[in-house]
Amino acid sequence: MSEEQKSTKSRRIVPIGPYHPLQEEPEFFKLIVEGEKVVDLEINLGYNHRGHEFISPELTYDQVPFLVERICGICSNSHPFATVLAIEDCAGIKPPARADYIRTVIQELERIHSHLLWLGLAGHFVGYNTVWMWAWKYREYVLQVFEMITGNRNHYAMNKPGGVRRDITREQIPEIEKAMDVVEKKVWMLTNAVLDDPVMRARLEGVGILTKEQAIAYATTGPTSRASGVPWDVRRDEPHAAYDLVPWDVIVFPEGDVLAKTKVRLLEMIESVRIIRECLKALPDGPIQARIDEIPPGEGIGRTEAPRGEVFHYIRSDGSNRPLRHKIRAPSFMNIASNVVAVRGGSIADAALTLAAVDPCYCCTERMAAFEDGKQKFTWQELLRLSWQKTERLKEKYGK
Repeated sequence: MSEEQKSTKSRRIVPIGPYHPLQEEPEFFKLIVEGEKVVDLEINLGYNHRGHEFISPELTYDQVPFLVERICGICSNSHPFATVLAIEDCAGIKPPARADYIRTVIQELERIHSHLLWLGLAGHFVGYNTVWMWAWKYREYVLQVFEMITGNRNHYAMNKPGGVRRDITREQIPEIEKAMDVVEKKVWMLTNAVLDDPVMRARLEGVGILTKEQAIAYATTGPTSRASGVPWDVRRDEPHAAYDLVPWDVIVFPEGDVLAKTKVRLLEMIESVRIIRECLKALPDGPIQARIDEIPPGEGIGRTEAPRGEVFHYIRSDGSNRPLRHKIRAPSFMNIASNVVAVRGGSIADAALTLAAVDPCYCCTERMAAFEDGKQKFTWQELLRLSWQKTERLKEKYGK
């Protein structure tokens, strides 16, 4: 028996999921292991599909942002933000300047909220529950600001085609600034607590390395790519809202391990505080909504930088008050696939940390599978063929 045959024979499968304490949603990973070493990974998703792209064309353009808010609780501003950008692109509409600044403030508050939630879970996963309790305690300051501005701690219902639904009043600005002072101070405290702790460094440093070349090959996005030395950020690379009107920096580290992903998120929160302060300081007077009478036939694209990375929404209009087609691509759709190379060579104990380090959202990522009489009706290739055929029919009907 050859060495390769012996190696293959000694391989075993260690399942993570569909339900697992380190994964917030149902998904199934098969770790292919030799002893304690992970040599390969099989990813199985498809437990959470909710049909947002099917439901969206049944709703009016004003209703769609409320639907896509429910794609992800932690990105519940990012999806409607990208949707209204796509609608405005299709209609050739530019929102008022004040709306752009308010959109930026809300988006950066969400980034802090999301990163603190992830940091708390990361601390809990490695047994550092003090970090968990600290991070979630200081996340409350952000949630209270959301409640003050929007009336909600989640699903803020701020974005609408042509602007925002609610203003930031003059009386609210000092309260937001006060909360940002606390958040900045406590994030620096958390940063020092994580980076100065030898146990944390031993647990995270050199674990789940994704090289720059691998990050590019898998088209990763957000902190996952920036922690691997890829300086991609939609806020800077495709300016929108007020991101090109206030100073801030893209945070990049070259190591590509779980510790680098942690550092990116910690320092991004400091940059988010900086962006919010600058937006509040420069907040112009004026309306918060532009009038939109109709959405003409055509198509539009909306891109923004969610906490996990680039959110992409595509809208196609036939001139009615409902989208003809609404295509959504969330950042986790790209980032989760990179785990195939990130877990290789690591231990079983490190694999769960690596899988969680991309801050995955499986509800964002889901695609459809059809079953009939308990059997899968279509293969992946057949679903692709049906999608291509529908695209061709739409082209013939509405023109290219």
